Amino acid sequence: MRRLIAYLIRFAVILIGYIVASLAASAFLNILVLAHLGYTPANPEPTATASLYFSVPFVALFVAYFAFMPAAVVILIAEVLTRRDWLFYAIGGAVIALAFLGFVHRVGDPNFDVTATNARLAVIGSGMVGGIFYWLSAGRWAGSWRREALEP
Repeated sequence: MRRLIAYLIRFAVILIGYIVASLAASAFLNILVLAHLGYTPANPEPTATASLYFSVPFVALFVAYFAFMPAAVVILIAEVLTRRDWLFYAIGGAVIALAFLGFVHRVGDPNFDVTATNARLAVIGSGMVGGIFYWLSAGRWAGSWRREALEP
């Protein structure tokens, strides 16, 4: 029974970590887009700042949707191999972003493809940021469910 509860708790931690990673990647993308458009913290515009409250969670839905399958593979590999270093998750986030870029390129819709180099690098960077935030929230305890239970 303790083992089942440990599995359920670890699954909940992984889910929360995935949500945190999606929000972090979305925030990074939003901030990069605003910086590209000329928004600077030196002279904040109230409309740009207030728009982040809506756009970050909204874009996080798309980030979470498109990154789910590659992220599930990376998380499964990390859990099985008990990888707990931040570099693994940063590289894993970059691989997830590259998988997304490959997917949008193979779809064949020219309006959906990411062709600009700056946009591709922004997506890869947001994947790395998402991976690091996943490590901060859930990855540092990867494979903790595999340890033997302590005696009562």
